[in-house]
Amino acid sequence: MSTETQQLYSQLPAIDRLLRDPAIEPVVAKHGQTLISELLRQMQAQARDTIKIQQQMPAWCQDWPQALQVRLNQQLRLALQPVFNLSGTVLHTNLGRALLPQVAMDAVVSAMGNAVTLEYDLDDAGRGHRDRAIADLLCQLTGAEDACIVNNNAAAVLLMLAAVAPGQQVIVSRGELVEIGGAFRIPDVMRQAGCQLVEVGTTNRTHLKDYRAAINEQTGLLMKVHTSNYCIQGFTAAVEESELVALGREQGIPTATDLGSGSLIDMVQYGLPAEPMPQRLIADGVDLVSFSGDKLLGGPQAGIIIGKKALIDRLQQHPLKRALRVGKITLAALEATLRLYLQPELLAAHLPTLRLLTRPQPAIQQIAERLQKQLAPRFAGRFELRCEPCWSQIGSGSLPVDRLPSYALTFTPLDGRGATLESLAQQWRSLPQPVIGRLKDGKLWLDLRCLEQEEALLEALN
Repeated sequence: MSTETQQLYSQLPAIDRLLRDPAIEPVVAKHGQTLISELLRQMQAQARDTIKIQQQMPAWCQDWPQALQVRLNQQLRLALQPVFNLSGTVLHTNLGRALLPQVAMDAVVSAMGNAVTLEYDLDDAGRGHRDRAIADLLCQLTGAEDACIVNNNAAAVLLMLAAVAPGQQVIVSRGELVEIGGAFRIPDVMRQAGCQLVEVGTTNRTHLKDYRAAINEQTGLLMKVHTSNYCIQGFTAAVEESELVALGREQGIPTATDLGSGSLIDMVQYGLPAEPMPQRLIADGVDLVSFSGDKLLGGPQAGIIIGKKALIDRLQQHPLKRALRVGKITLAALEATLRLYLQPELLAAHLPTLRLLTRPQPAIQQIAERLQKQLAPRFAGRFELRCEPCWSQIGSGSLPVDRLPSYALTFTPLDGRGATLESLAQQWRSLPQPVIGRLKDGKLWLDLRCLEQEEALLEALN
């Protein structure tokens, strides 16, 4: 080791001396000596590595308190960061799907900070069931006899299969064997539930006679899966739930439908694509219907199962239910969200998902034009800023084929280089509140359908 290197090592301050530094002492008092000491040790090790490799002191060693604060901020930054979702996908799976309404957020805060009646019956001071209050609300909204709540819709399907048809055959149309996010497939769920999948029909056409021909003494369930994440067009045929129910009753076999992103309202009245509604399937006689809480419903991640009381009782008593049940925070958010549906005339004003899906294109265009005027000087000489019409997506797993007319602010690099565009996108993803857009056709697009904090975005980009 050279004398020069030894001298550089000797200039590194001791941990004890740094802890007594007047600029660091308040940080220790606020965050504790254990955390600050560990960060300082990491910084010392990093400085030694730099000296060893480069034979020079890192530049940040000129101000240890400032460098410590930077390291501390990184350490304390939460992994779940708020972002500006300008991707063009309203219910973006990777960005947390539905935004909760204010009443749901208030309910969550209250549930987090207080003891609550999670499993406590105030009438007789005995133990109640955690699903009861929401089950009653769902029965009121859908006409079902009872309901069950689990942590997501995949869990709902797993529980239905395991409780209703264990070790038995489940008949499903070949055209409904969907794969959802993370390569999670209906056939895989069947195997995990201990059921045997029986495929009927073809990819594009399935008839009632196909179900009838497949029924035998091992059949435990007739099931339909709503293909909410893809669409088959052209020469197609599918069996209606009412027809399947009639067949099931004739043969003494229960029926179930996995709706996935089921909506409790008629989407068409808001100018949106039609989606099957759980209450219609209940009216058609389907024994069990499952759907998500965090997609078109606009609430927290949850799996909701509604249907016949006798079958819901079997679900509630199954050992899997305890493993799949939700906690008080999810229940609080879900109940508050569902109560909004008791006032349908006010739903679009209070439910963020519906509000964002129904924003008119001209209103979004006005936002784009205001932003363009204010941001153009900031990016002059590097990017051309334009307001352009575009199409938003409802959700990557919810109605991915259907599009909503929207407006975007686009950034085109004047040097024509894709690397310049990538650099800008990376810069925005590194902001304290990251800005998430999309790259397409040599431009960076900021689809403004989901922007409700215009001033905050301006501050971030400036």
